[in-house]
Amino acid sequence: MSFKGTFSVTITPTKHNGDVNVKSLQNYFNWQIKKKIGGLIILGSTGEFLSINKKNRLIMIKESVVTTNKRVPLFVGTAAENTNDAIKLSVEAQKLGADGVMIISPFYSTPTTEELFNHFNLISKEIDIPMMVYNNPATSNIDILPETFAELSKIRNVQYCKESTMDVTRVKDIVRLSKNKIKVFGGIMGYESYLNGADGWVSVPSNLVPYECSEIYKNIKIKKNFTKAKKIYDQITPIIKLVGGHYYVAATKYMLNLMGFDVGKPLLPRLDLNLKKKKECQKIFKLLRFKKKN
Repeated sequence: MSFKGTFSVTITPTKHNGDVNVKSLQNYFNWQIKKKIGGLIILGSTGEFLSINKKNRLIMIKESVVTTNKRVPLFVGTAAENTNDAIKLSVEAQKLGADGVMIISPFYSTPTTEELFNHFNLISKEIDIPMMVYNNPATSNIDILPETFAELSKIRNVQYCKESTMDVTRVKDIVRLSKNKIKVFGGIMGYESYLNGADGWVSVPSNLVPYECSEIYKNIKIKKNFTKAKKIYDQITPIIKLVGGHYYVAATKYMLNLMGFDVGKPLLPRLDLNLKKKKECQKIFKLLRFKKKN
């Protein structure tokens, strides 16, 4: 199976004590699927993978697998600074029923190209599900260039990448240099990445506007209705900007709470939005005519 389309890189719904709010997760994921989202990715940076404890990590994976029930693909973030830890997390995700794993490169040790290849190759040897290699130089401190992706494409399970630089021309370069072995998902610039040939978009804004983000994919990649895709993109641009900066977790959770999903506040060390930011969210909520979902 080849995965494509807009995938929400989801928040982790939590209670006041930081435990996963299973009921909210079920409501939120069912709504995402009802709104035609192409897939879900849990325990990425938006899902606060570095802040969640082991107990809640397991609950999040198990409940997500049960709730999605193969209706859409489910990827699990399994990044870790230590290669052996990333292997354990990836094996665990596969055993629990994930359809794939998303892994950012080690984010402190700044590995060389040789070390990076070895890291992903060792993980690949222990699992059978697809790997999405996540390139985000702003958070991982290294930039995986298209030429490096060409090398990584030689690894059996490296079938996808999430490309989160501001250079969308890399989409075509990665496809060309990997000889189409790696399918590119845009990260920061989803709409622009689709226009440059990306097969998917790992999207933060689709947490709030899943149908619209999926319609952008449909209109560009299937219907070739670029005018309509641009119209939708312009419509949701305030959301894209709102969740595109430092407060992407806090703003997404706050907006979902306004929508009635009761997903809680960010986990420490992140803080809830200040009053100024909350008013900005409320303004956009009214501007785009959001309504409570339940």
